[in-house]
Amino acid sequence: MKTVKLHNASSTGTPITLNYCHTFSSKLQGLMFTKQLDQDAGIILVENQESRVNTAIHMLFMNFDITVLWLNKDLVIVDKALAKRWRPIYMPKQPAQYVVELHAAHFPGFNPGDQLVLTQAA
Repeated sequence: MKTVKLHNASSTGTPITLNYCHTFSSKLQGLMFTKQLDQDAGIILVENQESRVNTAIHMLFMNFDITVLWLNKDLVIVDKALAKRWRPIYMPKQPAQYVVELHAAHFPGFNPGDQLVLTQAA
């Protein structure tokens, strides 16, 4: 699976390695059934265009809470949530094209309006 590095251009911090999920099956699987998530890892779910409905997520079959960031086509955070396990749905307040799922500890480090940068992982 392709990996990318996530940097928050609006603050300093260590880049986070994300699995790049752009196929139907990789987006469907997401983090479901994952036992634990390393603090420096996560996933990015990629849609073809901005949408509220297509970037909604569920937390069924999740073993832990996560930080969820919704990004527009320009990689600017349009919404964020601390998603609790076994909740049925989380939907962004504004249309998004990307959904980033990270360790729950990252929640305070990102805010709506932050510009994010994706780079190719080494």
